[in-house]
Amino acid sequence: MSLTHTGVTPGTAGAAELEPCGQPDHPDCGIRDVLDRVGDKWSVLVIVELAHGPRRFRQLQRAIDGISQRMLTLTVRRLERDGLVLRTVYPTVPAQVDYRLTETGASLTHLVKALADWSLEHRAGIARARESYDSDHPGNEIR
Repeated sequence: MSLTHTGVTPGTAGAAELEPCGQPDHPDCGIRDVLDRVGDKWSVLVIVELAHGPRRFRQLQRAIDGISQRMLTLTVRRLERDGLVLRTVYPTVPAQVDYRLTETGASLTHLVKALADWSLEHRAGIARARESYDSDHPGNEIR
């Protein structure tokens, strides 16, 4: 990565838009930010769950094994900020909130499903490869 790539461009500090620059010395500019979001495990699991339709917060939390309330809150807020999830607050007492995929978020579901299908198809082989690696490299810290 070049020094100019890590610097803040004058006048754009805090800018929310992504700028795919395509420069030869940093071709991932703009791509990494999106992939970091849609590729993290919690975002993928939220998208998978919302692909089945709108869900309330507790429904999401129960459906996604191991996610804390704080992590789910951060994940849906980030997905909402990125325009992938729509949060709707209903004027009831107490207030009811649901989450649903936007059109952009819904367009990800076939990709996420393909990744999930691939994972299911190859998980046994990956588990065998890990066991083999671990037995060939005792005491390794890779997990």
